[in-house]
Amino acid sequence: MSTIPIVDIAPWFTGDIENQRTVARLLNSACHEFGFLQIVGHGVSEELRGAALNQMNSFFERAVGLKEAATPTDGSYRGYSGRKSESFAYTVGDIRPADLVEAFVMGSEDPDGQPTGRLHTHAPNVWPAGLPEFESTTTRYYRAARELSETMADIASLGLGLERDFFSSRLNDAVVTMRMNWYQRLENDPQLDEEQMALGAHTDYGILTILLADIRPGLQILSDASEWVDVTPEPGAFIMNVGDALAVWTNDYWKSTIHRVVPTMAPGGTPRRSIALFQDGNFDTPLSVLPQFVAKDSPAKYAPTTLGEHVTNKISGGRTFEVPDVQQTLGTRDTSAKL
Repeated sequence: MSTIPIVDIAPWFTGDIENQRTVARLLNSACHEFGFLQIVGHGVSEELRGAALNQMNSFFERAVGLKEAATPTDGSYRGYSGRKSESFAYTVGDIRPADLVEAFVMGSEDPDGQPTGRLHTHAPNVWPAGLPEFESTTTRYYRAARELSETMADIASLGLGLERDFFSSRLNDAVVTMRMNWYQRLENDPQLDEEQMALGAHTDYGILTILLADIRPGLQILSDASEWVDVTPEPGAFIMNVGDALAVWTNDYWKSTIHRVVPTMAPGGTPRRSIALFQDGNFDTPLSVLPQFVAKDSPAKYAPTTLGEHVTNKISGGRTFEVPDVQQTLGTRDTSAKL
């Protein structure tokens, strides 16, 4: 049974305003109470979801040297990222061992095929040689997941009582990055330190995240009682979670919830796969608490910044193993809690 709400968004697509308001209310409740939910009725086919996960095998089961050939050389947030090359816990100020996860990252490119100078945004994708089906299927899935993220942003506008184009007007040149995560314990892995994570505790940096994952344990969210709670995907469902930007805009009315992936797999066992699409919005979008979420007894918690500045600093923290120097204090709750 899911520990987070399940929201059927199929009525949204009817175009009927009352149906849409019902879906928006359910989203509002889930994001306020948990910051996480499961989405069904989304319209993304089982065939495409399964194909995207299965194509991960064709890349991640390759020899290390072949995978490393897809490592970016320009400092961009693209291509292959090896085991223990990142520590996501650093992004919330928690010093932990490097994460066990391997990843492949792709995302929005400049329409003219040129880097924009913001190397983690709109950079050319780095595709592995000799795997044309991996590239075509991953791209096809990316487009469907990106479209779903835009739909969820429209629902969010209605759920929060904002102008209907509040988010869509901030997504017309959006940074949308997709990360394929491969969690596997190797046969010769040493005994793990008790602080070792498959993916360290963190919040997501942008507006919202759409996650597709194997129906297996591993993902945990941090509750208001500072307890780690397991979240296992339901069949056919996506997991969505609130990113830091929505927490800032709503002054924490919507929660950017700390989450992690624990290394539940046995050495040499079946890998756990997930695909996270991060809808981060336009790079230069101002990010500050909206006035309707400020009151005398609830002052603004966050200093103004931009989406791009916040996301850039958080990405840098996880890759450089340095606590990011950001004005925001997002994700500072105690992450040492255990069930």
